[in-house]
Amino acid sequence: MTAFSPEIEVAIARTRDEVAALHAELTRYELVVWTGGNVSGRVPGAELFVIKPSGVLYDDLSPENQILCDLDGNVIPSTPGSDRSPSSDTAAHAYVYRNMPHVGGVVHTHSTYATAWAARGESIPCVITAMADEFGGDIPIGPFAIIGDESIGAGIVQTLSGHRSRAVLMQNHGVFTIGKNARDAVKAAVMTEDVARTVHIARQLGELLPIPQESIDSLYNRYQNVYGQNPAGELK
Repeated sequence: MTAFSPEIEVAIARTRDEVAALHAELTRYELVVWTGGNVSGRVPGAELFVIKPSGVLYDDLSPENQILCDLDGNVIPSTPGSDRSPSSDTAAHAYVYRNMPHVGGVVHTHSTYATAWAARGESIPCVITAMADEFGGDIPIGPFAIIGDESIGAGIVQTLSGHRSRAVLMQNHGVFTIGKNARDAVKAAVMTEDVARTVHIARQLGELLPIPQESIDSLYNRYQNVYGQNPAGELK
């Protein structure tokens, strides 16, 4: 059996609990169907991450059947869940963790409205203040890539490096989001679908009205650095 320090074992257990529980948010917000989609979380203090097993129904997910992997996407043997295959997107998640060390969580969905934008190969323009707040601008389109190897991960990193957005629409595929932790990445996935739906409906009604860049910058700074803090600068 693979041995880790007591501190890392605790971190792994906490990450398993969090990742397993967060999958319920994907179904709650109707971002996934059947067994599609996944959440992963980096294990703090270790070159490891936890990800959903492949082909398991959401109602059957538990901390014990989440899969522990190294940052090359290899399953750690003799650990809970290691008898199952990890998500088919594991290589993509691993590539992101290796190349974006600030990322602590990755989420993938095929949520309806956002995936419709991806099917058109079109970024979502920043035309509502909620997008400026959360994403700091447009949600970009990433390249088409085949599932199963690092190609999708490379496309995510290429598109989001130096970009404010925590979401990318991979062309003809769906949504990938990143975050400081798994919960943050799930929030980004929820917000991506919300703004994708709103902007789609707005475009059916008429011409979209752009937000000036200086206003986008101001809104993003306020939401990211001021919103939810008390006068001492501490989060409420």
